[in-house]
Amino acid sequence: MNATSPETLNLVRQDAVLEIRFNRPHRLNAVVETFYVELLEALADAERDTDIRCVILTGEGRAFCVGADMKEHGGAQRTLYQRRQYLQLGNDVCEAILRHRKPVIAAVNGYALGAGAEMAVACDFLVMADEAQLGFPETSIGTCVGGGVSKLLPQLVGLSMARQLLYTGRRIDGHEAARIGLATSSHAQEALLEEAHHLAATLARQAPVSIAMLKRLVNQGSDTGLESQLQQELDAVFTCSTTDDWQEGVDAFAEKRSPEFKGH
Repeated sequence: MNATSPETLNLVRQDAVLEIRFNRPHRLNAVVETFYVELLEALADAERDTDIRCVILTGEGRAFCVGADMKEHGGAQRTLYQRRQYLQLGNDVCEAILRHRKPVIAAVNGYALGAGAEMAVACDFLVMADEAQLGFPETSIGTCVGGGVSKLLPQLVGLSMARQLLYTGRRIDGHEAARIGLATSSHAQEALLEEAHHLAATLARQAPVSIAMLKRLVNQGSDTGLESQLQQELDAVFTCSTTDDWQEGVDAFAEKRSPEFKGH
């Protein structure tokens, strides 16, 4: 990771897992430009670091992220171009999460609203505290969702439920998010990070090249024809078979031991 400490994030390394904690608790981790820029940098650093196998996103304090910092926006003097650039940063963060070669887990510890919900939905896994609140309030403030939510949410919960959540802005807690398939699981607040790290540790033990290949295939699958998807799966299997990790997996299976994957 970079030596310079970010202003809006706390980075905590635990073995092969990087925990990125949103660190603007005085504003419920509301988003400003610096937050997006530093998060993009942290995600890029994690992708380059071969020792990191999984990333967890969570928030300091009572919130995961409540979306845009409306107080700062209200006082900001932006040109139309600058406004567009800020909005682009939000999309860039969600795209970086979606295209990251490593699994990204959202550990939603509190309010996840607007941009916070967008980032959570972009993650590979979303674990929530039972009492956490997730919602898309955009229609109540005259704006619209971003970050790919209009595509991703219907895939996760179905078109009818996605319409309800997006059009009305209704908030749901961890229990309901897990029930409708939006959250991977829901947990007591005090157990949330432990459960997220347990999942992260499981993912970190898998073959990194295999995970990267699967993430790309799964995320693009709904847009790809069957013939093309079959060919890309074949290419992915062949690529995996050229790695040292593939041989390690074969040897470990024959020797009845756990494999130790190196990522190459």
